[in-house]
Amino acid sequence: MKMYGNWRSAAAFRVRIAMNLKGIAYEEIFLDLDAGEQFKPDFLAINPQGAVPALFDGDGPPLTQSLAILDYLEETQGGMKLLPADPRERARARSLAQVVACDTHPLYVPRVRTFLMEHYGLPREKMLDFLRNAFTTGLNVLEKRLSTEAGTGRYCQGDAVSHADLCLISLWVGTGIFGIDTAPYPTVKRIAEALLALDAVARAHPLRQPGAPAQ
Repeated sequence: MKMYGNWRSAAAFRVRIAMNLKGIAYEEIFLDLDAGEQFKPDFLAINPQGAVPALFDGDGPPLTQSLAILDYLEETQGGMKLLPADPRERARARSLAQVVACDTHPLYVPRVRTFLMEHYGLPREKMLDFLRNAFTTGLNVLEKRLSTEAGTGRYCQGDAVSHADLCLISLWVGTGIFGIDTAPYPTVKRIAEALLALDAVARAHPLRQPGAPAQ
C-alpha cells in the first residue's frame, strides 16, 4: 500500500497505527503542508479536498478520510481486529472515535486556523484560544464518557485496541504540541499512556516521522 501523509497529520497518524497493528507493509509519501504541496494540481487530482491521508491499495482509486480508511482496512485486511464483534460495543467504539474525528479534529486543522487569521483578522493568541477550546471540549466529552460508562476497560472499549483508541491518541498527542492542560483528564491520560507504550503506536508517532521537528 502507498499513503500520502504528513508528520503532523492526526488523521494520517491514526491510519499509520492501524497499518502497524495489522502488520501491513506500506510506503508513506510525506507532503510538505506548510509549503502547500497538498494544493498542487498533481495531488488535487488524487484528493480534490487537498487533505491527507490518501491511501492507494493496488490499482484502485485512492481512499480518503481516516475513518473510512480505517473501516476499509478492518473489512479487507487480516491481522489484529480493531473493532469489537458485538454490534453495540462496535457502535460505542465508533461513537467515541467520531467525538474526535468528526466533532473535534476539524476545528483545529491548519486550514481553519489560517482562515480565521487571514479572513477575520483574528490575532494569533485569540486563534490559539479557539484551538484550545476545541481540544478541551473534546477531552471533556471523552473523560466524562470513559470514566462513567461500563464499556471502558484498559482501552476505550474493553481491553482491546479499537478505532476509538486510534482517535483518542491522535488528539492526545496534540495536547502536548499546543500546551493543553491535561490534569482534568486522568482517564484519557491513562488510556493514552497505555497506547503510547505499544510499539505500533510509538513507531507511528508524529515526532518520529520524516520532517518532524527535533522537539
